Amino acid sequence: MGVLNVRTDEAMETALSALSEHGHGNRSEAVRYAVLRTYREMILERAAADAERLAADESDQAEMLAIQRYMGIA
Repeated sequence: MGVLNVRTDEAMETALSALSEHGHGNRSEAVRYAVLRTYREMILERAAADAERLAADESDQAEMLAIQRYMGIA
């Protein structure tokens, strides 16, 4: 497992304290929680953007429908 050194400012210290006090463990666990939560949000945002793009593309819609029919769920 790697080690990460982070420089903090007043806002970061406040956030770390709040996360630690609200059940996210010590400072190290709070940082891990925040990074993983942010990463998850980024993935969900990317998936939503992909879904919008696919919904606007008629050829992609047709392909998805063909796959659903093949799988017996359409």
